[in-house]
Amino acid sequence: MPAILGRGDYRYRVEDKWGDLPEGWSYGEVAAVATDDQDRVYVFNRGDHPMVVFDADGTFLSSWGEGVFKRAHGLHYAPDGYLYCTDMGDHTVRKCTTEGKVVMTIGVPGEPSGFMSGKPFCRCTHSALSPSGDIYVSDGYGNACVHKYSGNGRYLKSWGECGTLPGQFNVPHNIWCDADGWVYVADRENHRVQVFDGEGRYETQWNNLHRPMAIFMPGGNCPYCLIAEAGPELQINRNYPNLGPRITIADKAGNHLATLGGVNAGNEPGKFMAPHGLACDSTGSIYVAEVSRSAWSVTFPDQPVPSDLRSLQKLVRLDD
Repeated sequence: MPAILGRGDYRYRVEDKWGDLPEGWSYGEVAAVATDDQDRVYVFNRGDHPMVVFDADGTFLSSWGEGVFKRAHGLHYAPDGYLYCTDMGDHTVRKCTTEGKVVMTIGVPGEPSGFMSGKPFCRCTHSALSPSGDIYVSDGYGNACVHKYSGNGRYLKSWGECGTLPGQFNVPHNIWCDADGWVYVADRENHRVQVFDGEGRYETQWNNLHRPMAIFMPGGNCPYCLIAEAGPELQINRNYPNLGPRITIADKAGNHLATLGGVNAGNEPGKFMAPHGLACDSTGSIYVAEVSRSAWSVTFPDQPVPSDLRSLQKLVRLDD
């Protein structure tokens, strides 16, 4: 019997071992995933082939990005039909065609701005395109801010600093823009999602989350959003239940609708190790990217890494 996750209108069947890689290939681990208008699936990973492309059935189509990306982190398929690839190791965001041609690079490859400088970029994490065409970048591991650019890559402004007050960040790990132009930032180590207007003015925050790693809102008039949450990693609480890793489904006010996974970490179908990126296709199915190898050594420090450790899952939405 396949694993079934969720409740009510938000029930999903786990499609185990989705996606057939060519023989001898490995993801290493998957940092992010995206789907396009044709339900092709783009898997941004830390293996030898940074971008692997599948059709919706999991049939391998192509790969690209070899020799371009240093450490995959964030991926956004934007309404303009391009993929925005955030490279934490190279301190850049590259705008690419779906065939892999780089048409714009924001940031200077290999040149970080400086730890907590507030300037772009120092280990940036993710990017998002607004309805008006502006680009927002969360920055990230060496900074604690958000940067705003015009659609042609011209720097406009930044906001945020390290801290716990509204408008401050502790690892801004992911970012999303909705159809109304609101900007949502997964403020991971502050255990919240903060919501801003397009100019960076704080509006509200969503609490009752555990280390939110990613946020995804299906297109159109979205009635719900998905939040990927990491599990505990302190020695004292790494085995505590009901903290994650999990996916929370919430309405657009941040109210809880359903939870997928989350009792404890694991490699079994229906459990997660470290959900790090999310995407939905046109049917409502969810693709979950996981940095499982990094998480395994923290969560199970006394156990060897399984040879079949999973880093990508597909959750098929059930209609009945």
